[in-house]
Amino acid sequence: MTATATTPVTAADVPPLVLRDVTVAFAGLTALDAVSFTVEPGTVHALIGPNGAGKSTAFNVVSGIYRCGAGSVRFGDHDLTSLRPHRIARLGVARAFQNIALSKGQTVVENLMLGRHGLTRAGFVRSGLRLPSATREGVRHGARVREIAAFVGLGDKLDRPAGLLSYGDQKRVEVARALACEPRLLLLDEPVAGMNADEKARMAGLIAQVRKELGISILLVEHDMGLVMGISDRVTVLDFGRCIAEGTPAEVQTDPEVVKAYLGTGEEP
Repeated sequence: MTATATTPVTAADVPPLVLRDVTVAFAGLTALDAVSFTVEPGTVHALIGPNGAGKSTAFNVVSGIYRCGAGSVRFGDHDLTSLRPHRIARLGVARAFQNIALSKGQTVVENLMLGRHGLTRAGFVRSGLRLPSATREGVRHGARVREIAAFVGLGDKLDRPAGLLSYGDQKRVEVARALACEPRLLLLDEPVAGMNADEKARMAGLIAQVRKELGISILLVEHDMGLVMGISDRVTVLDFGRCIAEGTPAEVQTDPEVVKAYLGTGEEP
């Protein structure tokens, strides 16, 4: 990865993400029960818990896929609570999904250009007519996409169909496409799920590099506790839709409620 391929932001550019008393229910089942936490600017904040704890629901609320029945979600001065996903994305919130959602028949560079769609100003007509302004904009976007691809370690795979890449490389294309949106907050949904040890190490290094070189905030959902405890600044633990603990990785690891609900006691039954 090349740090020179990035455009760092300043602390003033990255606002906090604040969830306050967020409650979501589906057909009488409470998926999130008055959940509150804050992702501080420029930090890696992990959201962990057993399956069904409400982690994905929280992600879907932040990205606008779900709406909460009570509570609020704010990103700096912006209230995200009732905004549609495309409006939230334009405020600088990008997401990489757990299940790979690439256009596998298209090349890596074409997939990354999809992430630039919300930043395009030329419009359909000018682009279709290949007017000079649209051509210049296309060149700028193409150059930026190549910088991002080099940053995530895919600079030599730009012209390959995404579906022909290894699983680990496809996951990195997912992250690169999210970065192509120029986010201030990056949502990573189980970024190392299904990876082998080498792929996990490379992804962990990439996440750390994104935080260090770009300065953006990262909200992370992950089951791999080695990764979570190794790269996170703060950890929020959910269980049955409730927040049962929050703190540094060291604090969470020794919290009795967390040990009981998720991490395990290590004792034989």
